[in-house]
Amino acid sequence: MDSNRSGEMEVFVQVVQSGSFAAAARRLEMTPSAVAKLIQRLEARLGARLINRTTRSFQPTAEGRLFFDRAQEILADLEDAESAVGLEASEPQGVLKLNVSVPFGRRLLLPLLPEFLALHPRMRVDLTLTDELIDPFEQHTDLVIRHGALADSRLIARYLGRSPQLIVASPDYLARRGVPRTPSELITHDCIDFNFRRQLSEWRFTIDGEQRAVPVAGSLSAGDGETLRELTLAGVGISRLTRFHVLDDIRRGALVSLLEPFASEDSDAIHALYHDRRHLASRTRAMLDFLTARLRLD
Repeated sequence: MDSNRSGEMEVFVQVVQSGSFAAAARRLEMTPSAVAKLIQRLEARLGARLINRTTRSFQPTAEGRLFFDRAQEILADLEDAESAVGLEASEPQGVLKLNVSVPFGRRLLLPLLPEFLALHPRMRVDLTLTDELIDPFEQHTDLVIRHGALADSRLIARYLGRSPQLIVASPDYLARRGVPRTPSELITHDCIDFNFRRQLSEWRFTIDGEQRAVPVAGSLSAGDGETLRELTLAGVGISRLTRFHVLDDIRRGALVSLLEPFASEDSDAIHALYHDRRHLASRTRAMLDFLTARLRLD
């Protein structure tokens, strides 16, 4: 296979994964016009339209989806072949761009990073803590770690473990406002939620054996789980936080777990999300394997 064809495949795969010429161009360090011309050249050579594009939509055709699937396999095989003959460094190295939720980062990841870096001295971790889900293609991120139900995504997810989300409040708040006994009673309480949700906040519960969404509202919202925890400890309201995030607070009596008989398992899982590629960079695989072996959620 000549290099032009493999290059065309790589660009086409990036265009489909990124969802636009502009996003693919940023990732490939090309201009959008150069990407568009290359796709046009590829379509002309194949004699088939691969992408339907208008000002409002951008979707691969049936032929484009077929070519995308085969191109991914071929590019992965090429990478595997290079690795087999030693063209890829045997020891993980370089910068790993890692984006994790604030509670996960502070409570679980940061204590483990010194051990990870000692195991891989040729690596450097570029760490971002945020609870808002980002697009790794846009942010050029290698690995994203999030808690909760997964939305439809172009990413591969590796399961890391499970930690239930708990409904919690401080004893002071409960003394003032009362203890909710059923999810429906939350409507009369001050519920603190994330401020990046673009619609009415809803918390899921198991009610009569079914998963149901219960609308909640409150006078305050925040952009990360650690701030939600601090507001809850201060008696501002009721929040929904991950068990590993508030377990110590519950054990010392600073927070009380509520509505446990109605707990939902829909959003318990923690996943590592990464690009849809069969052959991961060795630095990304090193972190995935390390977290799988060392992560403790209790």
